[in-house]
Amino acid sequence: MLVRGGSLLDLDGERPGDLRIGADGRIAATGSLEALAGEQVVDATGLLVVPGGVDAHTHLHLPVGKVRVSDDFETGTAAAAVGGTTTIIDYVTAYRGEDPLESMATWKRWAEPSSVDWGLHMTFTEAVGEAAVARCVEAGITSFKLYMAYPELLQVDDGVILEVMQAAARHGGLVTLHCENGGAIEALRRRAVEEGRTGVLEHATTRPAVLEGEATGRAAALAEVAGCPVYVVHLSSAPALEQVRRARERGVQILAETCPQYLYLDTAALASDEGADFVCTPPLRDPWHVEELWEGLGRGEIQTVATDHCPFWRKDRRAGIRGREEGYADFTEIPGGLPGIETRMSLVWQGVAAGRLSRSDWVRLCAESPAKLFGLWPEKGSLRPGADGDVVVWDPAARQRLDASALHMATDHSPYEGTTATGWPAFVFSRGRLVAERGRFVGEPGTGRYLPRRAPLLPASG
Repeated sequence: MLVRGGSLLDLDGERPGDLRIGADGRIAATGSLEALAGEQVVDATGLLVVPGGVDAHTHLHLPVGKVRVSDDFETGTAAAAVGGTTTIIDYVTAYRGEDPLESMATWKRWAEPSSVDWGLHMTFTEAVGEAAVARCVEAGITSFKLYMAYPELLQVDDGVILEVMQAAARHGGLVTLHCENGGAIEALRRRAVEEGRTGVLEHATTRPAVLEGEATGRAAALAEVAGCPVYVVHLSSAPALEQVRRARERGVQILAETCPQYLYLDTAALASDEGADFVCTPPLRDPWHVEELWEGLGRGEIQTVATDHCPFWRKDRRAGIRGREEGYADFTEIPGGLPGIETRMSLVWQGVAAGRLSRSDWVRLCAESPAKLFGLWPEKGSLRPGADGDVVVWDPAARQRLDASALHMATDHSPYEGTTATGWPAFVFSRGRLVAERGRFVGEPGTGRYLPRRAPLLPASG
């Protein structure tokens, strides 16, 4: 296949050129190319040709209390493809008492219907021996998630965090952290309910940004002691970003991810009549944090934009994690998470259109950097010969409604209802196979493959 006449854009810069994908599904050549006999030609005149997006933070098929997220691996990866994402990394959760490798096997079964390539992170919810870390690395899982929040189900203490960091450092792994002070937050939540403050907005007031900042600083200190690279997931606030900045200045290898919801939404959504549909954790913040995050992206202080994709049907949100027919009792029972796997690339592109980011920033944040940090480079996130033929032909002028009814994610509400984005894929290829064309999924379930991952490729500056 020959993609001809577009502007190629990846870490090597933006330049006019053609791109050939060989019969093996890999990029064979770029430059000024002539079509071969019998070769399919895709006209990219006036369009950008970029590496397929890499979403390093998704939750598909996941049970949450008595409900389940609404996207499974079939629907979620189809939606990802339509939006220009050709690789996802989903989070396995090994709950307390479970064998992590058995949990991994469960996720692999769930992921069989994927239509784009996929990798896995491993979440530990209790102390594990170094052998567990080593076994995961041997299976191609080189990143490990730890929670500093949700004490009843997921949170581990600082001692466990340090031990996992030390083991990960010895085995070439990366520790990812949910940074919130879980003990303090639980106290605030209990007090709010006792005092009758049960509305949706209390989800934000009981999880203040300062406690995200505190946990981020503590995570950085533990990483400094352990000599382990760490990655802060779904960073949502200025205090957390400041702690990342300070730690990096003293030489800690700390990376940060944010999500589109923290770049576009704020607490006003939680205060609306449909506030339950905007519950996510960390919560949406006051508007000034949004501006700080955009500036952090532009300065290179945040390395990736992922989604934390975790959607629900509206009826399941209203039923709450306990599945009550009468609905959730208070804000603590609302399942948290927002859809975003399909809209991420376009929402970050809006920052390019607004002059907040460069085109190169967009590719770096959405494809190149997550591929490097999670051991998928150079097969993913690049247009260099030898890379997988994960290629997006991007139309900067295409307009796309972001209403739930106009998208492919399995949910009946959209955080961006009523919004029309400018910039959407014209064609999306996964290892040379056409999987999406101008807003339509044309791929085939089950064609995505599991990606065993290597050690992270970290920025030289840490």
